[in-house]
Amino acid sequence: MEVVTKLFTLLEDLTWGWSLIPILVIFGVFMTLMSGFVQFRFFDRMFRVLWPRNETADPNQISARQALMISVGGRVGGGNIAGVAVAITLGGPGAVFWMWAIALVGMATSLIECTLAQIYKRRTPDGAFRGGPATYIRHGLGESYRWLAVVYVICLIGSFAFGFNAFQGNTIAGAVNDSLGIDRLVTGCVLAIITGFIIYGGIHRIAKAADVIVPVMALSYIGVALLIIAMNLGELPRVLGSIFANAFGFEEAVSGGVGAAVAQGLRRGLFSNEAGLGSAPNVAATADVYHPISQGITQSLSVFIDTLLVCSATAFVILLGDVYVPGAEGVSGVVLTQQSLVHHLGSWAQYYLTFAVFLFAFSSIMYNYYLGETALVEFVNRPAAIHVLRVLVIGVVLLGASAPGATSVFFFSDPLMGLLALVNLVVILMLFPVAIRVLNDYRAQLKAGNERPVFDAARFPELDLDKTAWDPERNRPRQTSH
Repeated sequence: MEVVTKLFTLLEDLTWGWSLIPILVIFGVFMTLMSGFVQFRFFDRMFRVLWPRNETADPNQISARQALMISVGGRVGGGNIAGVAVAITLGGPGAVFWMWAIALVGMATSLIECTLAQIYKRRTPDGAFRGGPATYIRHGLGESYRWLAVVYVICLIGSFAFGFNAFQGNTIAGAVNDSLGIDRLVTGCVLAIITGFIIYGGIHRIAKAADVIVPVMALSYIGVALLIIAMNLGELPRVLGSIFANAFGFEEAVSGGVGAAVAQGLRRGLFSNEAGLGSAPNVAATADVYHPISQGITQSLSVFIDTLLVCSATAFVILLGDVYVPGAEGVSGVVLTQQSLVHHLGSWAQYYLTFAVFLFAFSSIMYNYYLGETALVEFVNRPAAIHVLRVLVIGVVLLGASAPGATSVFFFSDPLMGLLALVNLVVILMLFPVAIRVLNDYRAQLKAGNERPVFDAARFPELDLDKTAWDPERNRPRQTSH
């Protein structure tokens, strides 16, 4: 066991320790430049998907908005509450600026990887769509790279479906126990039952649940933060000044100065928004849209919501209060966020935070499970295998919630996610020319006056595409999302 632990520790050091964060930053800047700042040029189009009139006309398909909500639900988790507090404690207020910066460049990375997932998506026997990195490895790079897809699938299931779901269950049970005194086992059983009900309904039930939970989750939390900002409006210029001054070394809040701010901000931003990690494309592929770039644009919005809105909400709650003292040893993590909320709003806020943690973490459980299912069926598309995965995920959630020490069993989660990200980044770099060709097709149609570009697979005969997923007759205009 010690040998295995050392192996995964080495893998984590080789990925998250020194190589992965600089690579993700470089990739984000590269894709921003090579795509012509696509995330800024199409920024206004991202929001069109939010309005009901833009929904798909086919109730049997996952709409662009539903796919967005599942993705936001997955990206937004306990890290947006606890992780941001840790970043500020270790990196100072300047970490918030670098968190924003990596989100802005990460929006381009997310657009490219999610576009590739749409390009190579496959229609399933029930008429739905599936896809993601495992699919675009096999059909984009060819069967000679099947081994790389296998590595990806193993890493995704091990990290997201199992490891991170154990941690999410632990987060929920811990928050409920601390604030309400409810035993962890009781919370774990309830959580396992709800999880089972939703995941046994498949992607459509997950999408419907996310379409309700995510807006309530995000809007209520952002609303509370806006209330706190309004209550402390006079302090806002000071806080903003502190963020920028610490980000560039004009002030030093913690030991390590600007270096600590950069490291913590980039790390928290990348962990939170998942741009380039190869997770969100699995959900992006499910959407029924006219053009692959359409859903790529939509998925960029999920990065914006996660970091620029939800993470920022936590940051302002903390920095506008008196609980956080720069450079001082004291409370950190979710406790810092909780005490900051109580400072601003009173003791009832700790119960609200428990509610927020529950919604944040539960939405991530649904998302993590679906990532695992999508990866599994790429190679083992049998009902029995899916059933086994569902039972295991329910068991993992129960274990993680009821036995806090059990999460140490899943020490391999972060190293596997690091390897997962490296595999995905190599693949999207190899397929980047394909994404740019499709992006140019989208731009050409816009330039020609077509406000709703339609993807014609026949124009890309050399690509291994599922023609039934891009049937021109079926794909006729019926919505206005992009």
